[in-house]
Amino acid sequence: MADVIDCEFSVEGNGPALVLIHGVGAGRNTWAYALPLLTPHFTVVTYDLRGHGASPLPLGDFGLEDLVADLERVRQRAGIGRAHFVGHSLGGMIASAYALKYPHRVLSLGLVSTSAFRGQDDITAVQGRLRTMETQGISAGLQQLTERWFTPQFIGQHPEVAEARMNQVLATDPHVFLNVFRIFAQTEMSGWLGDVTAPTLVMTGEGDPSGSPDQNRQIAKALPNAELVILPKLRHSLLLEAGDTVARNIVRFIAAHPPEPQ
Repeated sequence: MADVIDCEFSVEGNGPALVLIHGVGAGRNTWAYALPLLTPHFTVVTYDLRGHGASPLPLGDFGLEDLVADLERVRQRAGIGRAHFVGHSLGGMIASAYALKYPHRVLSLGLVSTSAFRGQDDITAVQGRLRTMETQGISAGLQQLTERWFTPQFIGQHPEVAEARMNQVLATDPHVFLNVFRIFAQTEMSGWLGDVTAPTLVMTGEGDPSGSPDQNRQIAKALPNAELVILPKLRHSLLLEAGDTVARNIVRFIAAHPPEPQ
């Protein structure tokens, strides 16, 4: 296990604590379109994963358990006791692994566009994308990734958002990007989801090829206390394409699942 890293974080809003965890090659600004609807209800903590955004670079390779340790350090430094945790893509893997290790800290979970129960075709595809980027460079796989992230209509109407997302990936240290993509590609949550007891919102886009509706149906079924929401048409980057819709579902879900008194 690598050393814990003090990741850069921001705190906004008022109310119960809500910690938001971004995905591969992204940053805390991924949540910008959701924040206006969340901060009136919650004290929202966003942070940059190690090696992303303003957070320090790691000294070597790291695994999912290191990202969980970083999240626990963020919670401590932010002065939070119990909180709601919502993660997008790899962030959902981090959130669920955190809930498994620190169940007493978790009021509820949100797993957004997260992958599990991959079939052989899914495994082959994600490993193929990883190999392409490892051998040909990250930029070689970017066009394919962009088409998986956004609907064609959104790219046509907001090319600047798609371009900014690509530039964000290219600005990420290549070793860090490949490390976190490798974690995303190789992590399989199915073995532990049944032990995650927190109320969980499972949400994905109808057209998401990475966190597909079929996978997310299985995720929701495996969790003891889950609700499944599939958003029409959207693909993997639904936080950028429909952050307000994601936020409204988070607010609704948490309101419907008040924490049990300790």
